This record gives sequence, C-alpha cells and structure tokens, in this order.
Amino acid sequence: MKEFKGYKKGIDLGGWLSQCDYSKERLEGFIKEEDIKTITDWGADHVRLPIDFNILEDNNGGYLESGFGYISGAVELCGKYGLNIVIDLHKTAGFSFDKGEKETGFFDSEALQERFYKLWEEISKRFGNDPAHIAFELLNEVTDKEFSPKWNKIVHECIARIRKFAPDTPILVGSYWNNSVSAVKDLDDPYDDKVVYNFHCYDPIEFTHQHAYWVEADRFDVSKDMSFEESGACEEYFEELFAEAVRKAEENDTVLYCGEYGVIDKASPEDTLKWYKAINAVFEKHNIGRCAWCYKEMDFGLSDKRLDGIREELLKYI
Repeated sequence: MKEFKGYKKGIDLGGWLSQCDYSKERLEGFIKEEDIKTITDWGADHVRLPIDFNILEDNNGGYLESGFGYISGAVELCGKYGLNIVIDLHKTAGFSFDKGEKETGFFDSEALQERFYKLWEEISKRFGNDPAHIAFELLNEVTDKEFSPKWNKIVHECIARIRKFAPDTPILVGSYWNNSVSAVKDLDDPYDDKVVYNFHCYDPIEFTHQHAYWVEADRFDVSKDMSFEESGACEEYFEELFAEAVRKAEENDTVLYCGEYGVIDKASPEDTLKWYKAINAVFEKHNIGRCAWCYKEMDFGLSDKRLDGIREELLKYI
C-alpha cells in the first residue's frame, strides 16, 4: 500500500489545545519545547495537534489571533526539531465526538457547515503553504453512522474550499463510529490523490479502555480488569480487523493512516507493551502510518512514570 511519507511514527499532543480547561496556564504551559525534543528523541517523525474550534473562533465565528498563534508556535517548534505536524480540528461549532460537550446540530445546519468551511479556509490560508511538513485533519471522530452520507458531502465541499489555498496539502478524512476502521469502507472515493483515509484504533475497547468512566455502559462493558491474553488481541486479530480498510485504500490507490491508538493507564505496563507489539506488526506489514495517543496524561500518557520500566522497549513498537 502507498506510504504516507513523513507520517510513519507519530505522537498525539492531546490535552494541550483540546479537551482542556482552556486556561492560559494550560494553553501556554502543557506542552513545551523540551516535550517536542523528547518526542524527536523517541524517534517520531510527526505529531498530531488536536485543537478545538473555540480556541480559534469567538462566539460569533470571528477569528482569534491568539488561537492561531498557538498553532504557529507548534509548527515552528516542530520545524526546529524536524517533525511534521497534523493540524486536527478536534471539535467544531455544532459537533463534538464527546456528547458531554453539548455541541449539536452540525449535520443539519447549513450555517454551521458554512462556518466549518470558512474556518478551514482560514487555516488553509495560514498553513497551506508547506505541504511537505503540514497535513490537515478535517474533523475528529464523526460518531453516528446516520451522519455518513451528509459527512461525505461535507468532506467534498470542504476539500474543494481548502484546495483554493492549499492545493497540495495532505488531508485526512475519517469515517463514523469515531473513526472506526470498520467504517472506512463507507467513505467516498478520495477527492484527489492527496487525501488520506484516517482511522482510530482502540480495539478491543474492553481492554484498551478498561475502567474508563466516560465509556457508555450500554455499548461496552469496561468495568472489569482485563489482561492482554483475555482480550484476544494478537497480530491475527488486527490483520482481520484492518483487512477491509486495507482493501478500500488499495482499490482507491490512497493512503491508510491511524491517527489515534493506545492503551489506558489502568492496564499493566507489560500488557500495554504486548498490545503495541501486536498492532505494530500489522501497521508495518501494510505500511500504515500512525500516531499514538498520547504524549502526556489524558489517561494514556506515554511519558507517564508508570511506563518508565518498559518505555525503551515500547518505543520500538510505536
């Protein structure tokens, strides 16, 4: 399968400009230059930068220079240390993957969709001139399957708008069920040859999210401890899980990329390492670029002390 050059091994910067309290202390201090250097030392070639719309926009959709300044600062730091960057719009006005955010109506509102397009036009004007080092991710984790037909139309229109200002920038597009790899099959054919099929993988969720308080109990039972062996995850498991998405990407001569994957800090370090080994084998086999969730804290932190004993080995499989 085609290679997503420059985006083979990445680390997510979750919790910095997204899913946070938006305090000045957080926005200016959660990730610092020493962290970017550490990520480079870990052997990564890129980072993914989740950012929420309300850092970039005021309540009326006007643009906030301070918010764009945070992106500019991240791009500059990544450039200094030789890292590429994915700018990920993690939430937009009217939609969030997190139902607790109470952002609704996006898929039924032309006004909210137009606001989304204009925000991406603005991002493209500012960051669309360096396609060798900057990629765009349109929206994080579309949730319900019923949104799929509308989302495909929104994707087409949004990319057309972006291409006026960023004709060569790679654009990542995910599907429903929170970017499930099983939903890649229902994405439209790529708008052009610079579109990347994007998915997230936390399978099996009963293992990777064990004791996660935010997981809906009526969908998954994550209330129990689960070992790696009990999870059923292995190289063959991921091979079967990814097979349909791999075929879809190959049929469309496009790239397949995993923008999030990881294991919650409730699992043991040893089991975390086993899971990473298993999924990494399939990533490598099919030339799938990926970005691990996440660098720091957020219940999945790769820099957290609990992983000190296995981190050197773990980094071989990210």
